[in-house]
Amino acid sequence: MLTFTAAGWHVPVLDRTTAKPWRRLSLHLRSQRRRSGLVISSKSPSYPEAEEGEWKVDEYKRHTDEPSKKQEMINAIRTALGSLGDDETATTASAYDTALVALVKNLDGDEKPQFPSCIDWIVQNQLPDGSWGDPAFFMVQDRMISTLACVVAVKSWNIDCDDLCDRGVLFIQENMSKLVEEEQDWMPCGFEINLPAILEKAKDLDLDIPYNHPVLEEIYAKRNLKLSKIPLDVLHASPTTLLYSVEGMVDLQLDWERLLKLRCLDGSFHSSPAATAAALSYTGDKECLAFLDRLVKKFRGGVPCMYSLDIFEQLWVVDRLMRLGISRHFTSEIEQCLDCIYRRWTRKGLAHNVHCPTPDIDDTAMGFRLLRQHGYDVTPCVFNHFEDKKDGDDDVLARAGRYCRAFLHERQASNKLYDKWIITKDLPGEVEYALNFPWEASLPRIETRMYLDQYGGNTDVWIANVLYRMNLVSNDLYLEMAKADFREYQRLFRLEWNGLRKWYLRNHLQKYGGTPKSALTAYFLASANIFESGRAAERLAWARTWVLAEAVTSHFRHTGGTKDSTKNLEELIDIVSFDDDSSGSLRDAWKQWLMAWTAKESHGSIEGDTALLLVRTVEITSGRHVSAEQKLNLWEYSQLEQLTSSICRKLATRVLAQNGENMENTEDLDQQVDIEMQELSWRIHQGCHGINIDTRQTFLHVVKSFYYSAHCSAETVDSHIAKVVFQDVI
Repeated sequence: MLTFTAAGWHVPVLDRTTAKPWRRLSLHLRSQRRRSGLVISSKSPSYPEAEEGEWKVDEYKRHTDEPSKKQEMINAIRTALGSLGDDETATTASAYDTALVALVKNLDGDEKPQFPSCIDWIVQNQLPDGSWGDPAFFMVQDRMISTLACVVAVKSWNIDCDDLCDRGVLFIQENMSKLVEEEQDWMPCGFEINLPAILEKAKDLDLDIPYNHPVLEEIYAKRNLKLSKIPLDVLHASPTTLLYSVEGMVDLQLDWERLLKLRCLDGSFHSSPAATAAALSYTGDKECLAFLDRLVKKFRGGVPCMYSLDIFEQLWVVDRLMRLGISRHFTSEIEQCLDCIYRRWTRKGLAHNVHCPTPDIDDTAMGFRLLRQHGYDVTPCVFNHFEDKKDGDDDVLARAGRYCRAFLHERQASNKLYDKWIITKDLPGEVEYALNFPWEASLPRIETRMYLDQYGGNTDVWIANVLYRMNLVSNDLYLEMAKADFREYQRLFRLEWNGLRKWYLRNHLQKYGGTPKSALTAYFLASANIFESGRAAERLAWARTWVLAEAVTSHFRHTGGTKDSTKNLEELIDIVSFDDDSSGSLRDAWKQWLMAWTAKESHGSIEGDTALLLVRTVEITSGRHVSAEQKLNLWEYSQLEQLTSSICRKLATRVLAQNGENMENTEDLDQQVDIEMQELSWRIHQGCHGINIDTRQTFLHVVKSFYYSAHCSAETVDSHIAKVVFQDVI
């Protein structure tokens, strides 16, 4: 007699009769057809077949000191998160902005700089090649505008220290032609407006710059074209991002009295030190002065290209911690961040900081996603504010989704996957994964494993009017911590899989139509969702239930058990026996599944009921299923059950139709599944607050596993198992 024990329950199944292996779609809703974009090759080493012996885990001995190091990293990250929004080391100094601030004359009237410490910073931070700019990443546009601005500042105040000016001019002369070679998608914000403005200042100082270089003629042409498209009445009417580059427009007929009314609450012009310095030079405004004075003192002379970035920084830090799979270690810090973001949420969205009145699409989109995922009540109507025109009668999120997907496919096809605001390690890889695996089919551990290869840490470079760094967003410590965390997951997976494999072989489950590989896949799907170290019982219960349900189904289809009505049904229920406190609940769960199976007969779809069996098993194993809190919300619970069953049943129907090459009704099924997935997501994240969040997540995990299995080819699943589990994270 076949038995197993998991989380205190004992299940004898499939005695006496030996069933022949029976190939069926059943629980692994995997298409047999090869589909473009979903068959992903992997250079990962093949994972070990069960019959070849146990997976060795002693290679992890070299990581035996990781638990203590991991805790040290958690503490260090927690300390850093406590300084979000108010840490002078969170971003880097901008030579360009510092030079523009250095040009401000003393407001008392003498011919001295208002901010001499900015001059000191320029003197101390020239690079060995004579330039100024990001020292670790060479982009000629960044180096050119930064160097030109610093040379102008040095010359303006007649500072001649170690030939600073001469070496800077030489760099400009030797590198001017390289401007045409630069990737245009990475052009700094306002570059074509700001560079000509600085060149005019250099010309007034008789600096030996090749002003008639052909590449400059092209930049001047772009400037004139862009300025011709900027109506001055719009510039003066309301705060816009144009104010960020206002220092490059001073030769226009600007009404500074009107423009001063558009300042941010902190006295800045769109948080830009350079733009604010230009306004201060022309107006002597006290609020502009106060903003720059605070900034210069805080950053000891070397001001950043934008300040502050508190909302932007908090959003992207939370995003990175989540995608790296380590957010569970910082739940209170993340909650504080999102509470702060939610307080700043407006009907028009979010800006990059609390002082700026101009919402932008990047911060709004990131804020919307993170707030929704964490149960905050935010409406997608906020995106109507960013639409030029409507395309279709559906909701704004659907329109945004279509636009983004089409845009990314177009850029991918043309090999132009560049982000205008950041230079990352592997943006093409991030885009490819997002296009191939929509959120419904993206399982947490798979997404994290891919992102470990894509996240650049300290090497990520951000783009504004110059290059800059976001040290609390792009951070090697996060990456090191995430890798240590994932190595721990791999070690646990391999140990637990060894035990599950032994159980599978000891009970000869392969005789009933399964294979060790199918058992591995079942455990992979469980652990790809429930991966925390303290939840082994839940994922093992999921995997064993999945394997046994498949074996029972194969057995009954072979023996024709559904035609033997009551007697065989009672015998089947008696096969399952339990001996602990949760025995009644587990017996009821299996009984409901068996009754549903017989009611649908051998040709019906049982996947919806199997999904519910998995949910109930996980919840019973965790101890949540019988909580008093759950019993008070039976209606909400039933809604989650109905959606889960319906989605998984439709996914099975769709794959059966696809494998049979009958594609006539699959489009309708896809639309129905999409609608129900949206409703399920809403209920899990926002609509069922009376149910424990972990219970809600169990429903989502199970449904996404079925979606993933239906979405992916067998080759793709195999490649994911190899990469996620058996390819060491180094």
